[in-house]
Amino acid sequence: MTVQVQPWSQELLNVHSRLARLFKRPEPKARVLGYLQGLLSNIERKNSWQLAEFIGDASPDGVQHLLERAHWDAQLARDILRDYVIEHLGDEDAVLIVDETGFLKKGRHSAGVKRQYSGTAGRIENSQVAVFLHYAGRGGGAFIDRQLYLPKEWIEDRARCQDAGIPSSVGFETKPQLALRMIERALEAGVPCGWVTGDAVYGGDRRLRAWLESRQQAFVLAIARNEPLWWQGPNYASAEAIARSQAASAWQRLSAGAGAKGERLYDWALVPLWRLQLDEQERRWGHYLLVRRSLCEKSEHAYYVVYAPREKASCAKVVEVAGRRWEIEVGFEATKGECGLDHYEVRRWQGWYRHITLSLLAHAVLVALRVQAQKK
Repeated sequence: MTVQVQPWSQELLNVHSRLARLFKRPEPKARVLGYLQGLLSNIERKNSWQLAEFIGDASPDGVQHLLERAHWDAQLARDILRDYVIEHLGDEDAVLIVDETGFLKKGRHSAGVKRQYSGTAGRIENSQVAVFLHYAGRGGGAFIDRQLYLPKEWIEDRARCQDAGIPSSVGFETKPQLALRMIERALEAGVPCGWVTGDAVYGGDRRLRAWLESRQQAFVLAIARNEPLWWQGPNYASAEAIARSQAASAWQRLSAGAGAKGERLYDWALVPLWRLQLDEQERRWGHYLLVRRSLCEKSEHAYYVVYAPREKASCAKVVEVAGRRWEIEVGFEATKGECGLDHYEVRRWQGWYRHITLSLLAHAVLVALRVQAQKK
């Protein structure tokens, strides 16, 4: 097998040495290095044929064997990915970001595929959807976990699941439930983080919010304008109604971070919410509604529910956390554009997890190299 040498070769060798213990046979152990190098190469489509050609194989059989039949554990590879990212980006004030992305597919045989809304396409398309966990840490951000979403119609058709290699132990889970599972894995592994953030798909799930509160994990999660919140006592009011009641003095102009066209300036209001807090420990934590108002004439609003220690819950701080959510979008764009995240041709459950994990590892290498360059 011929493996091409690139400037990032030494860092890939470092990552490969961590993966090597997952492989008992030398052939897939060597081929996974070539696969990672191919993902970071400038070949146009990082599918089985072109990656095999890059590695020097006469056919894609070896690459397909690596993804489908070779003996190695993609979940252990995910743990290696997570540890590698934390080694380079770890920060006690880091932000865990949850979001989903779609993978457009033809046919009905790819695990989890159906006609469903895909943010990638911006419309309903035949696609797979997966939820990802992104770590926005010191000097950069990279992915540390992933879960393929399986619609109910798949779980209810066990023969179809069996054909796609989906284990019988896998049941239906909503996207927020998948996010909870990934966040729990990260926290149980001791991943340092100060905050969790995500869009209204996740912020609108009260069970996820209650679970984060039970762990005393601070969060800034987007919610819909009609989300009912306790306001001035155990009385419900919508996020929109609470925002309308705020005086002009409640608003302050702050940046949500630098964007492509400069600072992303908005008007913000941080409003304390009512919660039943029975002891001193609970009273240390506050619940808030964060409202973002655009500067244009339409004055469009966005809403977030905040749970945080009172000493950390300044408007400037929670705005900073809310503004970091866009980093996962940048991560999706980079991982798809540079590391072949969506170039796979596998249909089965195991092949999906293996390709996606290796693609995320390749992206993490790029992030680590950029962080090292910044330090120098």
